[in-house]
Amino acid sequence: MKGIAASFLLVPLLLTGCLVPYGGAGAATTATAAANGYARLDEAGIAQIKASKSARLDMTSGQLTKESVGLESGTSQAPDVLMRDGMMELIIEGPTGTVRAHTDRLRLNGMNNGPDFSQVTYFLTAGSLEDFTALLRDGVDRYGIPGESAERWIESISSRPEDKGDFTLEPGTSTGLDVIYDLRYDGAKDVQVIIVHVTRPHRE
Repeated sequence: MKGIAASFLLVPLLLTGCLVPYGGAGAATTATAAANGYARLDEAGIAQIKASKSARLDMTSGQLTKESVGLESGTSQAPDVLMRDGMMELIIEGPTGTVRAHTDRLRLNGMNNGPDFSQVTYFLTAGSLEDFTALLRDGVDRYGIPGESAERWIESISSRPEDKGDFTLEPGTSTGLDVIYDLRYDGAKDVQVIIVHVTRPHRE
């Protein structure tokens, strides 16, 4: 795969999500999510995401509540959306900005009985080191990821592009969310990956 693109290709390491059946006790929250224009993550909502190739999530409060995606508060299920035909446009609205990407996988890390998800994960991929570094610099510009550490990593891997290097950058915070770029570079592979985690702000 060439060029800058967003994808969830890397995905032997991913969880398989459980889905909440459409209707029943969760029908009211599902209807509310749909009415607000945000993606639902019950069975019917995931089918709609795949059909429309778009998903919009509301994290304007600093977190993603389960009710905002049409699920019951307290459910421990963690939805996983995999596009098998093309990509979806992912939009995550934060308190002070928006996270945007094109990807073929959206994964919610719940695994708890609380009212919100702890993390939203998606993947960015590139077919060359040049495109990979362009993705990284784009994250610095868009989300406030610390530029100095990003450039140090770019300089280091550019001097040995055939090597392998994993590195997690400090979060960008300009959207009011923590946007974390987990870099997975392997010069022996055709596709390079950035795992992006979007979480509630963690401040001391």
